[in-house]
Amino acid sequence: MKIRPRRLRCNELMREMVRETRVSSASLIYPVFVEAGENKKTEITSMPGQYRYTLDRLNEGIEEAISFGVFRFMLFGIPAEKDERGSGAYEENGIIQRAVGQLKKTFGDRIQVITDVCLCEYTSHGHCGVLCEEGVANDETLEIIGQVALSHAKAGCDMVAPSDMMDGDVGHIREVLDQAGFTHIPIMSYSVKYASAFYGPFREAAGSKPQFGDRNSYQMDFHNQREALKEVDLDLAEGADFIMVKPALSYLDVISRVKERTNTPLVAYSVSGEYAMIKACASQGLMDEHRLMCETAISIFRAGADILITYYAKELAQAIRNGDIG
Repeated sequence: MKIRPRRLRCNELMREMVRETRVSSASLIYPVFVEAGENKKTEITSMPGQYRYTLDRLNEGIEEAISFGVFRFMLFGIPAEKDERGSGAYEENGIIQRAVGQLKKTFGDRIQVITDVCLCEYTSHGHCGVLCEEGVANDETLEIIGQVALSHAKAGCDMVAPSDMMDGDVGHIREVLDQAGFTHIPIMSYSVKYASAFYGPFREAAGSKPQFGDRNSYQMDFHNQREALKEVDLDLAEGADFIMVKPALSYLDVISRVKERTNTPLVAYSVSGEYAMIKACASQGLMDEHRLMCETAISIFRAGADILITYYAKELAQAIRNGDIG
């Protein structure tokens, strides 16, 4: 009799037992937008189900996420005023500084607060740094980025995440934090951040669309993979504690290559456009939103991500509780 190789034949309980990729809600980070003003919870048009909160409404958004089993948050600020240098990003009483203080006072160590460190939400021109004739002035921007990170640390954040993509930003932030006594604050570096069309909805949410030009000069060319590995090496040498690949779905190959290269915790950011695509398909009845959400998330972890930043964090945590994924 000819012996044929067999697929694994098992019931659902056995399938769960032998799953190769497992995730927990502890590996999810939920992005939250905080805006100036009072008594506002504003839905983001291009991202149904996502909101901008004023400080007096912020706690309710966090409490809702906690009820789903999400305890890690990344904060993005939308200030009342902007200027050419993004000075509102490092003000002691800035929108993010106040949000961090409020959340840590209310929730303490029950939650982890990660802050985005960049200038694009705070500059009048929408770029991630100070401008000069050649474009963005890298070194001048670094000085401001260091002040932003330090102001977040003083406010009480648990981690800073520089997304500016300036050369040397991780090393400069590490030096600034260490000199100020914040050696315990880790850095989550946007090491591999591609110049992507998937960021469109975020730019509406954060009010950070460039007023002219684009960010191709300081974000990565999506044709390149080896460049991503070079950027990871540079950031690790400068002291990054976590490294990130952004976006996620179109860059699973990059996530996999980076994972093979380092044991440093690897973060994938499933960005606004990825979320919006699933929402759009679901709204037209073209696909099952819940199953698609679960399948895409697992694909990112299967590629090698240890942590996932996602606008579906609440729903994914619920899916894990229900045993749909896990």
